[in-house]
Amino acid sequence: MADLAARLAAIDERIAAAAQHAGRSADAITRIVVTKFHPASLVRDLHALGVRDVGENRQQELSAKTQELTELAEMRWHFIGQAQTKKAAAIRRAATAVHSIDRERIADALDRVAVDDDVLDVLLQVNLTDDPGRGGVAPDGLEHLAEHVLECETLALRGIMAVAPLNADPAESFARLHGLAERLRTVAPEARWISAGMTGDFAEAIAAGATHLRIGSAITGPRPAQG
Repeated sequence: MADLAARLAAIDERIAAAAQHAGRSADAITRIVVTKFHPASLVRDLHALGVRDVGENRQQELSAKTQELTELAEMRWHFIGQAQTKKAAAIRRAATAVHSIDRERIADALDRVAVDDDVLDVLLQVNLTDDPGRGGVAPDGLEHLAEHVLECETLALRGIMAVAPLNADPAESFARLHGLAERLRTVAPEARWISAGMTGDFAEAIAAGATHLRIGSAITGPRPAQG
C-alpha cells in the first residue's frame, strides 16, 4: 500500500508540473488509473487513497470488478478498450463512460440496451495512424459519426479519444488530436473531453489540452503474469 501511494503521488506531482508548464490547472485534468489484469483488491486500495476514476480495457474484467466492488462509493468506471456489439449490454451495465466509440454499430448497440432513463457518457475514438485495422474512426469520418451519436437518445457525447501512434512524435500526434477535437465541437459544442496520454506521453497530451489521462503500470506497478 505504501508503494502504491508513493507511485500515485509521484504521478500526480508530474501531472501538476506538466499542467503548470502548459499554463493549465491540474484540477481540470482527470487521472484515470488503468487496472488491467490487476485484482479487485488493488482497486480497493486505490479507492482508499482517493482514486475515483478507474479504467479497464476488457469487458470481462470490467464486469467482474464492478460486481465485486459495489461497496465503493463514487467510483467512475471508464471502458477504454475496443467495444464489441455482442458485449454492449455487459459494458453498459458496468461502465460510467465508454471512450472507444468508433463506428455507428457500437453506438447503436449501446443505445439499444439502455435501462430506463440512464444516460451513458461516450467519447469518439479516432485513429491517428494510416492503418485502417487500428481502433478508431478515420478522421474524415469524425463529424458523420458524431452526428449519428448525437441522435442516440441515451448516449451523451462528451468528447474525443486517441492513442498516439508508436514511433511518432507524441507532441505532433496530440496537436493533431487537438485540431480534431475542435472539429468535433463544431458538431457537438458540449463535447469538451480529450482522452489522451499514457505514462510515457501524458505531458505532451496535457500540453495539447488533454482532460483525461489513462495511466497504468506507473501507478499500479507491473501487471501480474497471465496464464
